[in-house]
Amino acid sequence: MEVAGVLLCLAAAVLAWGLLRVWDAWERMKGQEQAGLPGGGSRALLVTAHPDDEAMFFAPTILGLARLGHQLSLLCFSAGDYYNQGEMRKKELLQSCDVLGIPSSSVTIIDNRDFPDDPAVRWDPGRVADVLLRHIELNGIDLVVTFDAGGVSGHSNHVALYAAARTLCAEGKLPKGCKVLALQSVNRLRKYISLLDLPCSLLLARDALFVLTRQEVAQAQKAMSRHRSQLLWFRRLYVLFSRYLRINSLRRL
Repeated sequence: MEVAGVLLCLAAAVLAWGLLRVWDAWERMKGQEQAGLPGGGSRALLVTAHPDDEAMFFAPTILGLARLGHQLSLLCFSAGDYYNQGEMRKKELLQSCDVLGIPSSSVTIIDNRDFPDDPAVRWDPGRVADVLLRHIELNGIDLVVTFDAGGVSGHSNHVALYAAARTLCAEGKLPKGCKVLALQSVNRLRKYISLLDLPCSLLLARDALFVLTRQEVAQAQKAMSRHRSQLLWFRRLYVLFSRYLRINSLRRL
């Protein structure tokens, strides 16, 4: 009985410690300043590979940055023409961005043979880096947000964006004060447990964390619904269960 009592006390202590850690992380996340973010009012650039990436993966970051007063723009490196739907997907992207609060004047879509929408083609990281750096310099960007080495879904086009951003950071080519945040990839279980992943996201290391309110989740889902050409049955399930339409954890490069 004494051993059982000791174990029970230890379990209670561990649980209390975990709850305090989660509470502390939650309070810091709600604060106006997070470690990886520049001050409010900065120019933030979301860098994606395909139309629908912005809604499918980055909606919490977009809405969270807007909530903190950052000016957002989007650079999409392809028109998503894998199934010859490029023109339709460009229009869907603009409609999605409108729902997310990014005006069409702040959306740039690159549509050329250097960056085909094809998971079997690895984009040249050097070429991507050149285009990205030119866009950053021309638009006075303070914060860049893109994929991490896992690309969330493992898509080679996503990974190429990370490689380019990583190269710019490693070689010191970014303008002074410009930060880069990469969206953290998670395992398949965490990816599809929606808000149940929040305690884990709060406890694990990251430089920025965005969690959407119920109203913002509906806004993110509405943005995703604008990509009508992509709403196959499995993507509809993704919209219902994915953490990425509710939670974004990011690390600074």
